[in-house]
Amino acid sequence: MVQMLLQVTGAFLAVVTLSVMFGVPRKFIIYSGLGGAIGWMIYLIGEYMGAGIVMSTFIAALFASLTAHTCARLLKSPVTVFLIPGILPLVPGLGMYRIAYNFVNGDTKQAGFYFLQTMEIAGMIALAIFVMDSAFRMLQDRRGKQGQNLRKQP
Repeated sequence: MVQMLLQVTGAFLAVVTLSVMFGVPRKFIIYSGLGGAIGWMIYLIGEYMGAGIVMSTFIAALFASLTAHTCARLLKSPVTVFLIPGILPLVPGLGMYRIAYNFVNGDTKQAGFYFLQTMEIAGMIALAIFVMDSAFRMLQDRRGKQGQNLRKQP
């Protein structure tokens, strides 16, 4: 439990630092950090429960994307301000390192394994962002149509 808390805190600090480097407005930096910390916490919980790396990443990316969309609507700012820093802890940097390391050392079988796993993780992040973005667009379209129907009635 302590290790999980340390990792979530580390994710928060990493995302806050990246947000500063990306030029995220000061009033949104804490929210960006919370998005990354929430995503990483969900990932760790998924791993602990045995969901596997790929599925844990998908679920965590869904929550990071949900957090980003929610913050964007509540704070009236673009989603990317929260989404890009929020998914940072989920990006498979270690997988990329392992691919290069094993390839350089001549272990192409292991490099191939990590390549496939890294592509799966990256695909799950993209899919989660797409699913959450589509869900928010559908809700937004539904609200817009309900508002139009109310205005048309006499």
